[in-house]
Amino acid sequence: MDGNGRWAQARGLARTDGHRAGEHSLFEVVEACDEVGVGWLTVYAFSTENWKRPKDEVRFLLNFNQDLLVRRRQELHERNVRVRFVGRRDWRVPKRLIARMDETIELTKDNTGLTLTIAFNYGGRAEIVDAVKLIMASGVPAEKVTEALIGRHLYDPSMPDPDLVIRTSGEYRISNFLLWELAYSELLFTDTPWPEFGRDALMVALAEYQGRDRRFGGVDGGG
Repeated sequence: MDGNGRWAQARGLARTDGHRAGEHSLFEVVEACDEVGVGWLTVYAFSTENWKRPKDEVRFLLNFNQDLLVRRRQELHERNVRVRFVGRRDWRVPKRLIARMDETIELTKDNTGLTLTIAFNYGGRAEIVDAVKLIMASGVPAEKVTEALIGRHLYDPSMPDPDLVIRTSGEYRISNFLLWELAYSELLFTDTPWPEFGRDALMVALAEYQGRDRRFGGVDGGG
């Protein structure tokens, strides 16, 4: 969900105003995914690298994400959305925010509609490192380590690999997002900043995805 800050600055606003505007896009996309039958939606809310941002912006993002959960989780629950989180729960994440995460997970755990996964204090490399540490701590010999074993030690082993990854705001890179999981994902980059990425933009992205030929390393029917 990239481009909030640049979108705001281009309009003479504070970067934090861009994050507020991005909330509308997030819930419009959540509603659209739910309506068209998308089973899983994972959004990159705060990366392990975002701690490097100005302290005032980091503080705003922490408080904003906490307030967002409190304000919108009942709405998500009523839409039958199940909410999960992936990322490190280390000393940098305030305990009050972790408490709001756990409350949201508990409230929505039995819902059967869209699964909304929020990547918070998340990094793709960190996830792989943490998985390897768990495997090593369990005493598994090197010759027994497989891709499937690593997959079972990721932050949420039940989360399927993404079919489509969308990066907004004209950036053409992955930025440490789901590095293990997106090995065969389709990638789509758009110049649209996140505060302007709503239902219509999502439908365009899904239509483009549907027109692609996914071979997962194989060949098409024509050989």
